[in-house]
Amino acid sequence: MMNAVFMTDKGKVRIHNEDNGGIFINQDGQHLAIVADGMGGHRAGDVASEMTINSLKDEWEKTEKIETAEAAKEWLTTKILHVNKLVFEHSKQNTDCEGMGTTVVAAICTDLFATVANIGDSRGYILNEVGFQQLTEDHSLVNELVRSGQISKEDAEHHPRKNVLTRALGTEETVAMDTKTIMFEEGDFLLLCSDGLSNKVTEDELKSALTHNESLEDKATGLITLANENGGEDNITLVIVYYSNVSEGR
Repeated sequence: MMNAVFMTDKGKVRIHNEDNGGIFINQDGQHLAIVADGMGGHRAGDVASEMTINSLKDEWEKTEKIETAEAAKEWLTTKILHVNKLVFEHSKQNTDCEGMGTTVVAAICTDLFATVANIGDSRGYILNEVGFQQLTEDHSLVNELVRSGQISKEDAEHHPRKNVLTRALGTEETVAMDTKTIMFEEGDFLLLCSDGLSNKVTEDELKSALTHNESLEDKATGLITLANENGGEDNITLVIVYYSNVSEGR
């Protein structure tokens, strides 16, 4: 049985919450989890993230059972490219939305696997019997510098251009995304989050929260509280999906 929780918080500094997300169910009861972190001019970020979530939600609720990883990848790729076009065209037609865009990390969760797609620096993590690991690569200037060996991972944490993305949804006519499929088994946790969480909470703290013996809601609340205690300069959004081996979950 799949249990899931979605939570978002505007943080302690921002006036508006430009993040969005949710957990949606298709016609076969399969879960689609999404986090989107909007950006752009005068409140346009929340337009981009909301358009993204609403469009993917509508499409997913009409979708029948996803049987294979290939089908999951094709669904995510096709639908996200379609949303990219919608957001891009909206920004061209509405001057107050000029230059808007959003990150997106989305996961189709089935009884056998989870397929994750991402654009930008919102992240996906898995906690399973192997341990806790990041599934996604940030599409950011700082991550490019780390990958090319120009700066260390430690330097990246405090880099002045940490928030500069190399890819976002809706800012260009088309966009490339990364996809990855992993086995998803009983007892596993999938965590999707915006950088408002991953910038403020260490990987050890993320892992600790997921393994703590409390409800999914309490895990999510605890992580948002921790991000706010550590500054809360950004909106904070997360989804936790838990593949339970009992009907209650934990």
